[in-house]
Amino acid sequence: MPTRVHEFAWPDRVVVGTIGLPGARTFYLQVRAGKQIVSIALEKQQSALLAEKIDEVLDQLITVDGNPFSVPTSTPIELVDNDPLEGVQEQFRAGALSLGWDPTTAQVVIEAYPIADADVDDEGLDDDAANVPEMLLVRMPVGTARAFAKRTREILGAGRPTCSLCGYPIDADGHTCTLPEV
Repeated sequence: MPTRVHEFAWPDRVVVGTIGLPGARTFYLQVRAGKQIVSIALEKQQSALLAEKIDEVLDQLITVDGNPFSVPTSTPIELVDNDPLEGVQEQFRAGALSLGWDPTTAQVVIEAYPIADADVDDEGLDDDAANVPEMLLVRMPVGTARAFAKRTREILGAGRPTCSLCGYPIDADGHTCTLPEV
């Protein structure tokens, strides 16, 4: 069965955002082009790694003689996006993510695939259109990618504070510090 690809070649918006309170937040990668919006759920660690690796790719590209792709060293002010997510309807929860670079268009490429469901049999897929395999493919220019990474790091930093003694997160309703025995 063919995979349904949610493809965004030049998105109007691509961000990571959250729904919920720190400690119980759900992270989403949301992409919009015109009226088409796709939101996929991510783990916090996936969001952090995606931002880190995007910055690594961009920082490496800056070192190419003459910076031929015009990679910005910081987020262009006109690309800062601090708005909340728009009408989240989860398309799927991301399992595998891949990150790449397309030199022909000077774009960072993100591919996201849903978590594999080992319990679904192939016959059931043919009968139910809702179970069509799908993926998200996003291509974003270097400035947008830099803004994406910055916003993602800010979203990650807005979570629960960390206990200076044990290093575990402090919940809003309190924290019992469990120091290691000496």
